[in-house]
Amino acid sequence: MRKLLSVAAALLLAALAATPASATGHGVFETWRAGAKAVTYDVEKVPVGARVAVVPLATGRKTSVLLYVHGLLPYRHYGAHVHVKPCGPAPADSGPHFQDKADPVVPSVDPAYANPRNEIWLDFATDDKGSAIAIANVLWRFGDRPAAAVVIHADHTHTGPGEAGTAGPRLACVNSRFR
Repeated sequence: MRKLLSVAAALLLAALAATPASATGHGVFETWRAGAKAVTYDVEKVPVGARVAVVPLATGRKTSVLLYVHGLLPYRHYGAHVHVKPCGPAPADSGPHFQDKADPVVPSVDPAYANPRNEIWLDFATDDKGSAIAIANVLWRFGDRPAAAVVIHADHTHTGPGEAGTAGPRLACVNSRFR
């Protein structure tokens, strides 16, 4: 497992090197302040000082988003999604999940809209160091539509009717650019 994470981390670093800085999000989690790149709302589950990187890669009609975290709680499951607004002082400030085809009902809990083909789901489980890598692949591009952050949630993402796309409280947020 450690070797797989090392290979994935090397691929992530290569992707970071090949991706314009304006198209990535990275930082060290801190409590909210104006200008913060990465914000923790729950310092017990996403400690101050933990690190995060987001790399969106678009080729042709496809988009891949890579998420790397380090320093979170070890051996824990988290949910994560791309959201439409940047991080703010309150967890809800990042707005709803970005959807390729927007659900007319907000919040979206309809599996026809809240699913990993229509949204970017980056659920992950940390290792003994609190590190993890998640990758989402979709058959669409962001273009100029609003997408501004990745939010880390307390639980893995649910899929059933009436709860699809939910993943518990918002624990942390990292600002990122998506094109």
